[in-house]
Amino acid sequence: MIGNPNSGKTTLFNALTGLRQKVGNYAGVTVEKKEGRMRLHNGRTAHLYDLPGLYSLTPHAPDEVIAREALMGLRPDTPPPDVILNVVDASCLERSLYLTSQLLDLGTPVVIALTMTDIATSNAIQIDAEALAEATGVPVVSVHARKRRGLAELIHAIERAAQEDARPGQSWQPPQELVREIQPVQIALQRERQLSSRVAFVEAITLLMQDESRDGMPLSGPIRTEVIAARERLEAAGVGFAERMVEARYQWIARVLERAARLTLESPASGMRISASALSNRIDRLVLHPVLGYVLFFGIMAALFQAIFTWAEAPMTLIEEGINGLGAQIAARMPEGDLRALLIEGVLGGVGAAMVFLPQILMLFFFITLLEDTGYMARAAFLMDRLMSKVGLHGKSFLPLVSSFACAIPGIMATRTIGDPKARLITILVAPLMSCSARLPVYALMIAAFVPDRPVLRIAGLTVLTLPGVTLLAMYLLGMCAAFAMAWVFHRTLLRGISPTFLMEMPTYRLPSLKTALMQTVERAWLFVQRAGTIILAISIVLWGLSTYPKRTDLPPGERLAHSFVGQMGRTLEPLIAPLGFDWKIGVGIVASFAAREVFVTTMGTVYNVDDAQSDAGQVTLRQKLQEDTDPRTGRPVFTPLVAICLMVFYVLAMQCMSTLAVVRRETNSWKWPLFQFGYMTILAWAVTFAVRQAGRALGYT
Repeated sequence: MIGNPNSGKTTLFNALTGLRQKVGNYAGVTVEKKEGRMRLHNGRTAHLYDLPGLYSLTPHAPDEVIAREALMGLRPDTPPPDVILNVVDASCLERSLYLTSQLLDLGTPVVIALTMTDIATSNAIQIDAEALAEATGVPVVSVHARKRRGLAELIHAIERAAQEDARPGQSWQPPQELVREIQPVQIALQRERQLSSRVAFVEAITLLMQDESRDGMPLSGPIRTEVIAARERLEAAGVGFAERMVEARYQWIARVLERAARLTLESPASGMRISASALSNRIDRLVLHPVLGYVLFFGIMAALFQAIFTWAEAPMTLIEEGINGLGAQIAARMPEGDLRALLIEGVLGGVGAAMVFLPQILMLFFFITLLEDTGYMARAAFLMDRLMSKVGLHGKSFLPLVSSFACAIPGIMATRTIGDPKARLITILVAPLMSCSARLPVYALMIAAFVPDRPVLRIAGLTVLTLPGVTLLAMYLLGMCAAFAMAWVFHRTLLRGISPTFLMEMPTYRLPSLKTALMQTVERAWLFVQRAGTIILAISIVLWGLSTYPKRTDLPPGERLAHSFVGQMGRTLEPLIAPLGFDWKIGVGIVASFAAREVFVTTMGTVYNVDDAQSDAGQVTLRQKLQEDTDPRTGRPVFTPLVAICLMVFYVLAMQCMSTLAVVRRETNSWKWPLFQFGYMTILAWAVTFAVRQAGRALGYT
């Protein structure tokens, strides 16, 4: 499956495969590989590969190279296609058919799925699917994936194309003087690389259109000789090869449009509804306004985080009560001993503490998916480019940075689409400053325990914003501001360069697909549960052991934890973090959370359950234990509102994720940058947290 970006490809892929899909990366690169199983009407199963969206087969970025090689059957990790499903946007038919003309050149059976027909109709464009099929020579099926219209017909067309092995003819004809230059390169490619005639034709055109060999790979002797000779002859004749080829394709596209598309011009007085593009333009006057656009953006973000805190409270309480109830059942049915303590204090106290925050994480993913599906996130990218270009970030950096709200790892991987190497490296270095979902449990725990639920904004007597929601938004904004500030510093020091320009397409606004959003949310939920069942569980068990041993039965219960292995480790670290207002228990959580940030909550759950093992463990929530904990040396509370704010600020800015460092090492092919990233983020986190604490104490907080 292949098509232009924003053509409805992902929605169609989800509709055809349902939950029978898996996501990974292509071998050796970080370009995402989506594969799904599609049931055919004859009882067989087809494997559907969703290739990266692109506008042409002339490769410039790694994702375009991957898509091209997969289509041509040149990738060992992806089987050659039996059928190419070309997703064509009816509202942008001329642009979409450019890619179609290149797909037809490959000689593989092609089926066109015509999407966005409702938008085309609202724009006074009528597409005749039968005429389009006759003009292109391949089956055309009009589909509406969200309403599941045309899916059965599309599957039938795919079946027939595979069974009949109908090879499309060449859709267009290049000028004869160009054919004479293509043929020698084509023959050399067939001989040297054992390519088919059609694939060699496509490859020859690509080599002659590019200034350098594809991917920067050196060509073999005979191929290189023919390419250089052809370029020299073209240059001597004053022929622009690329321009003439593009012109020839668009001449064919014009003939297709003449047969298959027509405008239905009607006056507004006829009662015709406003077109989708006109409606999008009207909305964009507000959304992209230089002042109101930013107000709307931050208003949407504030509403998002307020909803996360308000709506997630009920399911979080249910999960918390369920875990406490399970702990009580285990305590009632099992005799005292290390096994019972491990289950209650280690497993439930650790994994359970993390699982409580699952509803908030899922709501964050769900709402961001809806915003992407409506077309708003593309506007947000364009809006933020005004700021990002001034600090050395590329407009394409916005989507990797937004992806980092979920997890910095896919965000860093997504920087592969940024062509400018300095802009890409800057994006990689600052992406972990965006607050990922692993930080959300830390924020949620501290805010729920120490930030009072007070109204901040009321409208018509209704509470619109509360202090917890504003605090959560402030943590995300702090991460964004820190990312932009550090990008500005890097752009003017280590990675000095010119701010790159940014071109992007604005998709038409459309209603989001709830099914797509729910499917992606369920996928994220399963990944979080898997993480809780593996990494978090393992760390919880290890922490329980370190917190329990060596057993000091000669000491009062409240002092045993301080003399355990964990206590000794925390007290060693305490002098470094004491200026931040943190005690040794928090230090243990910081060290443990290098594996994954959400492990801090797990660690606190394990440590405080062990510390309270002599009582009815599991019956008091972690929030209550943090609120009630006092330092035996001074009698002062360990956690206060100021300490909670400082801890959240530290986690906003600190690099507490070894997996992210490993990915940065792979993406930069050097340990220099991940070590630099770890160093600057650690220093930044310590310095800013120290400043926040000093400012808080100066204002009278403790």
